[in-house]
Amino acid sequence: MTVGRFAPSPSGRIHLGNILCCLLAWLSARQKGGNIVLRIEDLDSARCPRRYADQMIEDLLWLGLDWDHGPKVSGPDEPYFQSQRTGIYQAALDQLEALELVYPCFCTRAELHAASAPHREDGQAVYAGTCRQLTPAQQAERARLRPPALRLRVTDREFPFIDGHMGYYVENLERDCGDFLLRRSDGKFAYQLAVVVDDAAMGVTEVVRGADLLSSTPRQLYLYQLLGLTPPTFFHFPLLLSPDGRRLSKRDADAGLDSLRGQVTAEALLGRLAQLAGFHPSGAPSTAEGLLEEFSWEKVPREDIRLPARLFA
Repeated sequence: MTVGRFAPSPSGRIHLGNILCCLLAWLSARQKGGNIVLRIEDLDSARCPRRYADQMIEDLLWLGLDWDHGPKVSGPDEPYFQSQRTGIYQAALDQLEALELVYPCFCTRAELHAASAPHREDGQAVYAGTCRQLTPAQQAERARLRPPALRLRVTDREFPFIDGHMGYYVENLERDCGDFLLRRSDGKFAYQLAVVVDDAAMGVTEVVRGADLLSSTPRQLYLYQLLGLTPPTFFHFPLLLSPDGRRLSKRDADAGLDSLRGQVTAEALLGRLAQLAGFHPSGAPSTAEGLLEEFSWEKVPREDIRLPARLFA
């Protein structure tokens, strides 16, 4: 059976891009007769207070995007809040450390993003391996000054995969990414490790997410391989952009659900988003279930979608 998931990060009120992600994940799984898992990605509890998660859960219910396992529904893989799953991530980290692939990193944020550091085309820094060859004595000396993050050694090899929507994609982890974080210097586990461990533990077979996470997939495939886990199928969809071409964020109040809920119905919002995503030409109000017959990944564009100045006439 297909198992899809919503995995929102509750650092504020959800916006149209988050809603589109949940809608596409819901339609893709439900159309195959599959289930949906809701997982709250609140690893950074300071940025993700519980009140935001509670509001996000209520917003999804208002939209009619239900789930089979997760908060308010329970399920076999509780807890469904990442902040409560640190023991599971630690077990995976222990497994990677046993492979002698993990090492401490003492680089500051400023050092990582310095102009002299190698950067990818998208502006992300490629870790140069600065701390990879430190001796135990050097590690101990630096640990007296600041707590280390933990990084995973990558190999000079390509990780190709076929995305269910975007098609073929490949990265050489050593060249295009560098050794990446497993745990931050403040002790919080990093996204790449947590998402792999959770998707595998929760039986997720299909991951639908924005194209900004396409480049994360080779790192995650590497983790799936090292941990002996089966990866899901990935579907990356184009991002929603503001009318002036910026990526949407929770700071875009006019695209946030707190503003929109006072203006339109859930059905009107879903119908308009489905129209923008290419599979509901009329844009007429619709429930999520009512969109199942029209939905097809072949109809969804591969280029980013710019929102009109007025979402509703």
